[in-house]
Amino acid sequence: MKKLFLFSTIIVFATACSRRESNNEVSDNSTENFVLVKGGAFVNTKSNLYGKQATLSDFYICKYEVTQNEWRDVMGNDSSKFKGDNLPVEMVSWYNCIDYCNERSIKEHLKPYYTIDKTKKDPNNKNDLDSMKWTVTINKEANGYRLPTEAEWEYAAGGGQMSKSYKYSGSNNADTVAWYWQNAGDKYLQGVWSWPVIEKNNNKTKPVGSKMPNELGLYDMSGNVREWCEDWYEDATTTIGSTRVWRGGGWMGGDFSCEPSFRGNHQANGKGPDQGFRVCRNK
Repeated sequence: MKKLFLFSTIIVFATACSRRESNNEVSDNSTENFVLVKGGAFVNTKSNLYGKQATLSDFYICKYEVTQNEWRDVMGNDSSKFKGDNLPVEMVSWYNCIDYCNERSIKEHLKPYYTIDKTKKDPNNKNDLDSMKWTVTINKEANGYRLPTEAEWEYAAGGGQMSKSYKYSGSNNADTVAWYWQNAGDKYLQGVWSWPVIEKNNNKTKPVGSKMPNELGLYDMSGNVREWCEDWYEDATTTIGSTRVWRGGGWMGGDFSCEPSFRGNHQANGKGPDQGFRVCRNK
């Protein structure tokens, strides 16, 4: 009798779970590999925004750079130089990345974050080398995938509210958290940066998550591939509308570019074997 009661209870519980699933009451599993970054002011003393009137809202950011397997699953192609399912996708432009974000959002029944008009030239794009110049606007309330803003990227790479003000993302020792020109090949390189030496050493990308994470549990925010951000690049000498921001250094770059405070830029249609990205979502 007890066995019959237990069996009946299991059936009732399973039926209830099935009903919850059919009513779309299950949790959102699309944030499984994401970290919820608690917002606030910048506490990392090495940040460009430390001590300034800059605060961020909560957001989700992926633990890993987008892999080639993830890219192919959404886009159906892969132009990366270094092939491997768990290697970060590279040879992707800024335009490719926002296209991926929207396509993945649609595939997962989320609202796309970007509105992309590929037929209309963006009048704010001032780069003569950019022949694409898609007109892109954002839907701030959308729950779909997107690139991190430059501030979000630096905040997350620097450890957010859990920051210990490391020099790199998660350590003061680049070799424990970063893939860069000295350690991304057959042997550890010494001396001065040299492309012929790097090429001969077979430097290349590494599987995502191979080094130690930072304080938030994020991997490869120092090194492996440079990561596109959403923003136009701007400084005292560069006119906004010329290039887009990248952060985080890469397998062929110096350790200085692996520091979370380092700012890089490239034209939006530019690509390279060390140029990738990771995705975010609004909370």
